[in-house]
Amino acid sequence: PGFFQIAGSAHRFNDDKKGGHGTVDMTKSIIVSCDTYYYMLGADSDIDVTHDFLAQFGYGGKTGIDIEGELPGVLPSRAWKRERFAGKNYREEHRKWYLGDSVSAGIGQGYNAFTPVQQAEAIATIANDGVAFRPHLVRSIENVKTGAVRDIAPELRHTVAVKPEHLAVVKNALIGVAREGTGARAFVGAQYVSAGKTGTSQLFSLKGEKYSAGHIDERLRDHAWYLAYAPAAHPRIALAVLVENGGFGAQAAAPIARAVFDYYLLGRAPAAASGEAPHPADDESD
Repeated sequence: PGFFQIAGSAHRFNDDKKGGHGTVDMTKSIIVSCDTYYYMLGADSDIDVTHDFLAQFGYGGKTGIDIEGELPGVLPSRAWKRERFAGKNYREEHRKWYLGDSVSAGIGQGYNAFTPVQQAEAIATIANDGVAFRPHLVRSIENVKTGAVRDIAPELRHTVAVKPEHLAVVKNALIGVAREGTGARAFVGAQYVSAGKTGTSQLFSLKGEKYSAGHIDERLRDHAWYLAYAPAAHPRIALAVLVENGGFGAQAAAPIARAVFDYYLLGRAPAAASGEAPHPADDESD
């Protein structure tokens, strides 16, 4: 129907597409970016189980990348909410975990707060069939005085506890995103098969009004995401693209991923940037 509603509540959790996407399964829900599917999934899931599973992909903790100032982000759970609102200025109802919290968490909104490095590690872990490595900034370090080179060896963190057949469903759907789904426009004519997922991170909402990026101050517009890896069958590169206040991931972030892949895989330098931010669209999906 294009929205999800908790029994007994008048509030609607709306899908990005008015009228909805029709009947979808896991694969199609990823390809077309169907919010309603994940509202329902969030409502049916235990937030603590979700927390523990997603933590394996690097969310809610520091990745260990070799740079100062990394933040852990937020991967909510019942315990996290109790601690976050434990002060005397909060009442017990502030600390309680509600079904609506789970619904919002189902699409990565609500209390969730992920860093670009965490997103890159997560998609790389999927590309690696559930094997997680510590991210690094460089492959090697050269001493400019002696010329000695120290290679940065890959550091295995752990293997995610996930059934291969379940991961295969997700990976197949991510290929569908780039072939026929929300990311397809950016990858028309690509000489390789990639896998990815568009995303839109909401900064603020209008109660009872339709969101229109063109009529909202730029600093309040949605962030655009695209997580991807390529080639899909034998990945050589994985990335997370974040365009702050860029709007839809399909419009603002996916084309950047395409340019990076073209350069890395094909040696094709991207065309000179215009220096202009993409014009916000109101009718394009994730």
